Amino acid sequence: MTTVTHLRLYDTLSRGDLEVAPGDGKVLRFYCCGPTVYGPAHIGNFRTFVLQDVFRRVVELSGLPTRHVRNVTDVDDKTIRDSQAQGRTLSEFTAFWRKQFQEDCGRLNLLPPHVEPGAVDHIPHQIEMIGKLMEGGYAYKGADGSVYFRVSSFSRYGRLSHLEERELVLGASANDADEYEKDALADFALWKARKPEDGGNYWPSPWGEGRPGWHLECSAMSHEYLGASFDLHSGGVDLCFPHHENEIAQSEAFTGQEMCRHWFHITHLMVNGGKMSKSLGNFYTLGDLAERGFTPAELRYVLVSSHYRQPLNFVSRDKAGQESFPSLTAARQALERLAKAARRLAERAGNPPIPSYEELCRGVDPGIFDPAWQALLDDMNTPEALGQVFTALRQIEEADPVSSWSGFHRILAALGLTLPEPQAAVLVPPEIQALAQTRWDAKQGRDWAKADQLRNELASLGWQVKDGKEGFEVLPLAT
Repeated sequence: MTTVTHLRLYDTLSRGDLEVAPGDGKVLRFYCCGPTVYGPAHIGNFRTFVLQDVFRRVVELSGLPTRHVRNVTDVDDKTIRDSQAQGRTLSEFTAFWRKQFQEDCGRLNLLPPHVEPGAVDHIPHQIEMIGKLMEGGYAYKGADGSVYFRVSSFSRYGRLSHLEERELVLGASANDADEYEKDALADFALWKARKPEDGGNYWPSPWGEGRPGWHLECSAMSHEYLGASFDLHSGGVDLCFPHHENEIAQSEAFTGQEMCRHWFHITHLMVNGGKMSKSLGNFYTLGDLAERGFTPAELRYVLVSSHYRQPLNFVSRDKAGQESFPSLTAARQALERLAKAARRLAERAGNPPIPSYEELCRGVDPGIFDPAWQALLDDMNTPEALGQVFTALRQIEEADPVSSWSGFHRILAALGLTLPEPQAAVLVPPEIQALAQTRWDAKQGRDWAKADQLRNELASLGWQVKDGKEGFEVLPLAT
């Protein structure tokens, strides 16, 4: 393998790998589309956020400082609809779910962004953008009072998603919820006129009371915190069209400059072969997995174990409808192997302290873990990196102990993996052991409903059951 020192990453716009590099030669400035805070983020959302976190870590561990901006959408149709349904103010409602999201990010060991702006706080910036777009002939006011971007005025529209004009119209019809009264189907809303169902959630503007369109929020916030042109933009692959296409159009029409030099999109997490989404009702949260006895660290391992450009099938169901999570069970075993290896590496190196993230960012000798690091630099090939880690671990008895110790922790830091502590013996109360045995017997008798009911009862009492081929183990519920 050829040794390289900088990350090369696939670029959606050019359809090829590009070196990730800062335009100013100093700090890599990148923007990530964040959550819409109207409910708990599901683990499909977190696949995107975790892999964006790995991207940032690889860049920083290569010695390059970053400026990471990730927005929060706290005003749109869903946040307004659900806040009113609960009888809560929009700000109170979204603040609650924003806090929940940030806590889940902490559980998954995500580095916090340097800036995490909310859309509501940047409505004046969005109004300013709309005004300039209207002056330039890129936008117009519709008969209903809403303001739309005129797609035909931007000749480069469609270059990111590589869609023909007919596909743009079909895509707009299928995906764009901003259809009020506009001149062309592909046009999208910059400002939505106030409607009765908005309640008190509206703001004044030169075009009348209303609220910004969803696409405009990201353009305003990326411009505010990263400038007219920045290094990289990331999001789920489903945002490529129309959201990112619309961002490019309105941003570049506003500034006259290229918005972004690199586009980094992450593919979906799947459930039984289909996309995981709230609209399909087939999603799982961290809380759902905790009830099943799995930890955030195990989920993170699963999410980094597949290449970001390949779909990852997270859960399967058999013909009887029973769900299984083989990837999480495998992740638990892999993390235990890594923890055992870490203890052996520490012994060989004289039990030194674990190097801090900041120390690792200043550079270390990767030793036998250099192939794993090279895999990360090659289009962020996380599954190859993990495979190379386990290959290297078979060589630790012959390798230099100091570089092996530091190189191992550099890879763990890049992937954001936290290892389990050695488990002390746990005294299981007799009544809990008996309940777990009853669950096991029900499962062996294929009484799935009873087994699930007993699993939930055990979880409510603070216990989980780890099943094996020949029996089960009762453990305290992971927190």
